Amino acid sequence: MQAIFAALQQSRCDGLKSGLNTLVRMSRPPQPDPTHEILTSYYWSGDVLRSRSVGGVVLSGTVDIPAPPARLVADWERETALRLGLEPGDVEALSLPRARMRWPDYKRCVQAASDWMRTRDLHDVLAASDVALMACRGARYHHDAALYGGAAFCNLFLSEDKGLDVHFPSTGLRIPLVRGTVLVFDTGQPHAVIARHSAGFDVADFPPELDCTQLFLTWELPIEQADVAQALGVAFDTDPASALQLEEEQVWCHGARASVCPDSGRWCLAT
Repeated sequence: MQAIFAALQQSRCDGLKSGLNTLVRMSRPPQPDPTHEILTSYYWSGDVLRSRSVGGVVLSGTVDIPAPPARLVADWERETALRLGLEPGDVEALSLPRARMRWPDYKRCVQAASDWMRTRDLHDVLAASDVALMACRGARYHHDAALYGGAAFCNLFLSEDKGLDVHFPSTGLRIPLVRGTVLVFDTGQPHAVIARHSAGFDVADFPPELDCTQLFLTWELPIEQADVAQALGVAFDTDPASALQLEEEQVWCHGARASVCPDSGRWCLAT
């Protein structure tokens, strides 16, 4: 009987140890994903460089805006073909003051974007932000934080659906471009405009005979504006020591300066 009792006690102890080991294993915090990109944007804040995280949130939606007048569209087509000579992947600026003279619904477009921003708790941000008119014939993968690290972008697309998507490879998000598509995103987020059937940017998807030019308004939203930073998930002064040693805006990935592969959108060490 004593032997049986001792065996039962040992079994209970072993079971308790096993349970404790299981509890310890279950209580460990989840391990970080080794493929997760740790990005830092170093940007000019006044006359000093400051560090920040790159917001991983992309806000998107569709607003109801009128189609631009036919004569204005024809003017844009001539300008993109003759003056800009857009090649696949090019993104260039058009004259917004000239366009506004022939665009009676411009204010309605701006108001629609502004109203949508308010639904995302971004109140009156557009009114104080610089705006430009842009044209692209697709766009290679890139980030804009080397020039606009202190900003987020708000883009309002004006063209009809031409079978193109904006792709954010870090998040896997693909957004079809139609008239009224509106986006807000961190300039440090890699992105591209690619064919809807394609997995990446391919020049062959933009043959000369195909109408695939997209026109859009873009606003530079101040990243330090509290509502913008909160909406995109941006944290500031994440690496102040490195910021003090740098002389220009740039993005680092996992602690080293990085660039974006124009075909795939993957981060790689800057050359």
